[in-house]
Amino acid sequence: MSRIEEFEEARPLLLSVARRMLDGAGRAEDAVHQAWLHYEAAPGQPAPGKEFLMAAVTRICLDAQRRRDGPHGPTASSTAALSLLARLPPLERAVFVLRDVLGCGPAQIASAVGCSEAACHRLAAAVSRAGDGGTPPWPRRVVGADHVAEVLAGIVPPLVRVGVTLEPRQVDDRPGAVFRDRNGTVLSALALDILDGRIQTIRWVGDPGPPWDRRTVETQKEESA
Repeated sequence: MSRIEEFEEARPLLLSVARRMLDGAGRAEDAVHQAWLHYEAAPGQPAPGKEFLMAAVTRICLDAQRRRDGPHGPTASSTAALSLLARLPPLERAVFVLRDVLGCGPAQIASAVGCSEAACHRLAAAVSRAGDGGTPPWPRRVVGADHVAEVLAGIVPPLVRVGVTLEPRQVDDRPGAVFRDRNGTVLSALALDILDGRIQTIRWVGDPGPPWDRRTVETQKEESA
């Protein structure tokens, strides 16, 4: 099989990956074309060609995301937020993640943590003071397998500590997870882009609603029956 035949065979998959990573058909087409140019210019015969093309288009898309986001983009924001998170006491870490990452309101946070709303406000104020009067904005998207792993390692333990669970679910027609508090109430959700068995991108869904909340609704109906 010639290189152009291998490329045409892999092209639908390459476009699918590029569209997910770049959120745009035009940019995705450009990324796939660049991947072809790399493959065409490669010395010898890269084997297998499909793996070469997939690696090339993924690298091109990540480079495009970094250029678009700039030095103050999502990666810089989440890195600054993780640095603040590491300096906080355990309960304040949970409040930070619930408020700034999952987008929960005071009542949701108080219920999840198991304290009054007044205590919740005091904890949130302590978080803001630790961030010198504010906290870094949390991005709605986290990109790059290594950075994704760092983010998950930073935010999941504080949630687990207060009884929040992660339930695997399809979110926006992609693999994902739903966050539930100790009472089973849905707090938030995330959708994942996965490539070669590694999570490449996290996209946060602030208000998942149904159908992810169906189990909670059914439980409430049973309790009121």
